[in-house]
Amino acid sequence: MSAIRMLVLGAVRQHGRAHGYQVRNDLEYWGAHEWSNAKPGSIYHALKQMAKQGLLHAHEIAPSTAGGPPRTEYEMTKEGDEEFFRLLREALTAYDQKMDTLSGAIGFIVELSREEAVALLTERVRGMEDWRSAVTGYYTPEEGPGQLGHIGEIMNLWVASADFGVDWTRGLIARIEGGAYTFAGEGEPFVGVLGEGEENPYATGEPHEGDLG
Repeated sequence: MSAIRMLVLGAVRQHGRAHGYQVRNDLEYWGAHEWSNAKPGSIYHALKQMAKQGLLHAHEIAPSTAGGPPRTEYEMTKEGDEEFFRLLREALTAYDQKMDTLSGAIGFIVELSREEAVALLTERVRGMEDWRSAVTGYYTPEEGPGQLGHIGEIMNLWVASADFGVDWTRGLIARIEGGAYTFAGEGEPFVGVLGEGEENPYATGEPHEGDLG
């Protein structure tokens, strides 16, 4: 699963309606250009593709103040909202997700209810523990990776990653169950997007032709 679809849908959803440069600005504000494939070209391509797929509705508005053709603003459709939550739930439960996908999911986890977030993360822990049990059925890390030659270091890496993933996820579950953060339906949410015209201190400043669209 690519993180870019979930990130772009989530950014548009948080604004309600946003043009491409706003989405790019938000993702750079979150640092997503450093820990994911959310580069300008990928962002603008994803917006156009998902509009063609019916996940976003594209509105043409007044010409850009920066010059060029009219800006396009994007708004979530019912199908887009459903796709966003499908991707979010998948990313939180799948134990083998790449770090960028899991990072994006954690960024949007408060879009869910507290109870569902805990349930999905608990499922993630179960998946990692089941995978570890299957692996250690023929590889016992306590005996050291050398038993398989240097190839054992590959298994050592995966088992150690699974152990860390379980510990980290359990810690997050405990914090959520302890009342941390504001989840859907609980009150005023944390604002994680920039307002129109608000300066982004983390912007790359690298121009892209899509900025004008």
